[in-house]
Amino acid sequence: MTSPPLHHTPLGPMLKRWRLLHRVKQSHAADMFRVSQSTISRWEARAQEAEPEQRARIEALLKARLDSAADHALARLVACSSQPVHLVCDLTHRLLACSASRAAEFSVPVAGLMGRSLWPLATEEIAAQESTLDSLGWREGIAAPALEFATGTNGSLLVPIHQSQCRWTRLTLSDGSTARLVETL
Repeated sequence: MTSPPLHHTPLGPMLKRWRLLHRVKQSHAADMFRVSQSTISRWEARAQEAEPEQRARIEALLKARLDSAADHALARLVACSSQPVHLVCDLTHRLLACSASRAAEFSVPVAGLMGRSLWPLATEEIAAQESTLDSLGWREGIAAPALEFATGTNGSLLVPIHQSQCRWTRLTLSDGSTARLVETL
Protein backbone atom coordinates (compact mmCIF):
# COMPACT_ATOMS: atom_id res chain seq x y z
CA MET A 1 0.00 0.00 0.00
CA THR A 2 1.32 3.44 -0.85
CA SER A 3 1.22 6.29 1.61
CA PRO A 4 -1.22 9.12 0.98
CA PRO A 5 0.28 12.30 -0.43
CA LEU A 6 1.90 14.60 2.09
CA HIS A 7 -0.57 16.80 3.88
CA HIS A 8 -0.21 20.49 2.98
CA THR A 9 -2.93 22.51 4.66
CA PRO A 10 -3.31 26.12 3.50
CA LEU A 11 -2.36 28.11 6.58
CA GLY A 12 -3.76 31.50 5.57
CA PRO A 13 -7.31 31.01 6.92
CA MET A 14 -5.96 29.53 10.14
CA LEU A 15 -3.52 32.40 10.59
CA LYS A 16 -6.31 34.92 10.03
CA ARG A 17 -8.52 33.14 12.56
CA TRP A 18 -5.64 33.10 15.09
CA ARG A 19 -5.04 36.82 14.54
CA LEU A 20 -8.69 37.66 15.05
CA LEU A 21 -8.99 35.53 18.19
CA HIS A 22 -5.85 37.08 19.65
CA ARG A 23 -6.55 40.59 18.37
CA VAL A 24 -3.29 40.73 16.44
CA LYS A 25 -3.09 43.16 13.54
CA GLN A 26 -1.62 42.11 10.23
CA SER A 27 1.24 44.57 10.77
CA HIS A 28 2.18 42.88 14.06
CA ALA A 29 1.93 39.42 12.46
CA ALA A 30 4.20 40.72 9.70
CA ASP A 31 6.78 41.71 12.32
CA MET A 32 6.48 38.27 13.95
CA PHE A 33 7.23 36.50 10.67
CA ARG A 34 9.63 39.12 9.29
CA VAL A 35 7.55 39.81 6.20
CA SER A 36 5.49 42.75 4.95
CA GLN A 37 1.89 43.36 5.96
CA SER A 38 0.88 42.76 2.34
CA THR A 39 2.49 39.29 2.49
CA ILE A 40 0.32 38.44 5.51
CA SER A 41 -2.68 39.67 3.54
CA ARG A 42 -1.75 37.49 0.54
CA TRP A 43 -1.23 34.44 2.78
CA GLU A 44 -4.62 34.93 4.40
CA ALA A 45 -6.31 35.38 1.02
CA ARG A 46 -4.54 32.26 -0.30
CA ALA A 47 -2.94 34.34 -3.05
CA GLN A 48 0.54 33.30 -1.87
CA GLU A 49 1.98 30.40 0.11
CA ALA A 50 4.54 30.92 2.86
CA GLU A 51 8.13 29.83 2.24
CA PRO A 52 9.11 26.60 4.07
CA GLU A 53 10.90 28.42 6.94
CA GLN A 54 7.96 30.78 7.45
CA ARG A 55 5.50 27.90 7.16
CA ALA A 56 7.32 26.05 9.94
CA ARG A 57 7.08 29.14 12.17
CA ILE A 58 3.36 29.54 11.41
CA GLU A 59 2.72 25.85 12.13
CA ALA A 60 4.57 26.17 15.45
CA LEU A 61 2.30 29.09 16.34
CA LEU A 62 -0.93 27.38 15.24
CA LYS A 63 -0.39 23.79 16.42
CA ALA A 64 -2.73 22.56 19.13
CA ARG A 65 -1.46 22.50 22.69
CA LEU A 66 -3.19 21.25 25.79
CA ASP A 67 -2.26 24.23 27.96
CA SER A 68 -5.26 25.06 30.11
CA ALA A 69 -7.20 23.14 32.72
CA ALA A 70 -10.12 22.90 30.27
CA ASP A 71 -7.85 21.43 27.58
CA HIS A 72 -6.49 18.88 30.06
CA ALA A 73 -10.06 18.01 31.06
CA LEU A 74 -10.89 17.38 27.39
CA ALA A 75 -7.86 15.09 27.11
CA ARG A 76 -8.99 13.20 30.23
CA LEU A 77 -12.50 12.78 28.81
CA VAL A 78 -11.01 11.32 25.63
CA ALA A 79 -8.66 9.05 27.60
CA CYS A 80 -11.49 7.81 29.83
CA SER A 81 -13.96 7.20 27.00
CA SER A 82 -15.13 3.62 26.55
CA GLN A 83 -15.38 4.30 22.81
CA PRO A 84 -12.47 4.01 20.33
CA VAL A 85 -11.58 7.71 20.04
CA HIS A 86 -8.51 9.86 19.87
CA LEU A 87 -7.70 13.55 19.71
CA VAL A 88 -5.19 15.00 17.26
CA CYS A 89 -3.96 18.48 16.41
CA ASP A 90 -6.12 19.58 13.49
CA LEU A 91 -3.10 21.06 11.71
CA THR A 92 -0.25 18.62 12.37
CA HIS A 93 -2.21 15.44 13.18
CA ARG A 94 -0.07 14.94 16.30
CA LEU A 95 -1.69 12.60 18.80
CA LEU A 96 -2.87 14.56 21.85
CA ALA A 97 -5.07 12.04 23.70
CA CYS A 98 -6.33 8.50 23.18
CA SER A 99 -8.95 6.23 24.75
CA ALA A 100 -7.92 2.83 26.11
CA SER A 101 -10.08 1.05 23.54
CA ARG A 102 -8.30 2.92 20.71
CA ALA A 103 -4.88 2.32 22.30
CA ALA A 104 -5.66 -1.42 22.45
CA GLU A 105 -5.65 -1.42 18.63
CA PHE A 106 -2.02 -0.21 18.52
CA SER A 107 0.97 -2.57 18.56
CA VAL A 108 3.06 -0.10 20.59
CA PRO A 109 2.31 1.66 23.87
CA VAL A 110 0.30 4.82 23.30
CA ALA A 111 2.95 6.82 25.20
CA GLY A 112 5.30 6.16 22.27
CA LEU A 113 2.81 7.76 19.87
CA MET A 114 1.86 10.83 21.95
CA GLY A 115 2.99 13.97 20.22
CA ARG A 116 3.75 12.15 16.96
CA SER A 117 1.87 12.86 13.75
CA LEU A 118 -0.44 10.05 12.68
CA TRP A 119 -0.69 11.49 9.17
CA PRO A 120 1.84 9.05 7.62
CA LEU A 121 -0.56 6.23 8.60
CA ALA A 122 -3.61 7.78 6.92
CA THR A 123 -5.52 5.77 4.34
CA GLU A 124 -6.28 7.03 0.85
CA GLU A 125 -9.86 7.65 1.98
CA ILE A 126 -8.69 9.75 4.93
CA ALA A 127 -6.36 11.74 2.64
CA ALA A 128 -9.24 12.29 0.21
CA GLN A 129 -11.52 13.51 3.03
CA GLU A 130 -8.76 15.80 4.31
CA SER A 131 -8.45 17.37 0.86
CA THR A 132 -12.14 18.41 1.00
CA LEU A 133 -11.95 20.25 4.33
CA ASP A 134 -11.14 23.68 2.92
CA SER A 135 -14.01 23.58 0.44
CA LEU A 136 -16.34 22.66 3.33
CA GLY A 137 -15.22 25.68 5.36
CA TRP A 138 -13.65 23.45 8.02
CA ARG A 139 -10.99 25.99 8.99
CA GLU A 140 -12.91 29.20 8.30
CA GLY A 141 -15.13 29.77 11.31
CA ILE A 142 -15.46 28.83 14.93
CA ALA A 143 -18.02 26.08 14.28
CA ALA A 144 -17.45 23.37 11.72
CA PRO A 145 -19.79 20.49 10.92
CA ALA A 146 -18.82 17.00 12.05
CA LEU A 147 -17.88 14.83 9.09
CA GLU A 148 -18.58 11.12 8.68
CA PHE A 149 -16.96 8.90 6.05
CA ALA A 150 -15.62 5.41 5.35
CA THR A 151 -11.95 5.08 6.31
CA GLY A 152 -10.58 2.26 4.18
CA THR A 153 -7.61 0.28 5.53
CA ASN A 154 -3.95 1.18 5.87
CA GLY A 155 -2.29 -2.21 6.42
CA SER A 156 -0.18 -0.82 9.28
CA LEU A 157 0.72 -3.09 12.17
CA LEU A 158 1.79 -0.11 14.28
CA VAL A 159 -1.52 1.80 14.12
CA PRO A 160 -3.93 -0.26 12.04
CA ILE A 161 -6.93 1.40 10.45
CA HIS A 162 -9.68 -1.05 9.55
CA GLN A 163 -12.58 -0.50 7.19
CA SER A 164 -15.11 1.43 9.28
CA GLN A 165 -17.14 4.60 9.56
CA CYS A 166 -15.29 7.52 11.08
CA ARG A 167 -16.44 10.86 12.47
CA TRP A 168 -14.28 13.96 12.72
CA THR A 169 -15.32 16.79 15.00
CA ARG A 170 -13.24 19.96 15.15
CA LEU A 171 -12.83 21.42 18.63
CA THR A 172 -11.40 24.80 19.54
CA LEU A 173 -8.95 24.72 22.43
CA SER A 174 -8.51 27.49 24.99
CA ASP A 175 -5.73 29.24 23.04
CA GLY A 176 -7.76 29.26 19.81
CA SER A 177 -5.88 26.39 18.19
CA THR A 178 -7.94 23.48 16.95
CA ALA A 179 -7.98 19.77 17.66
CA ARG A 180 -9.88 17.00 15.94
CA LEU A 181 -11.82 14.32 17.77
CA VAL A 182 -11.63 11.11 15.73
CA GLU A 183 -14.31 8.51 16.48
CA THR A 184 -14.89 5.07 15.05
CA LEU A 185 -18.63 4.57 14.61
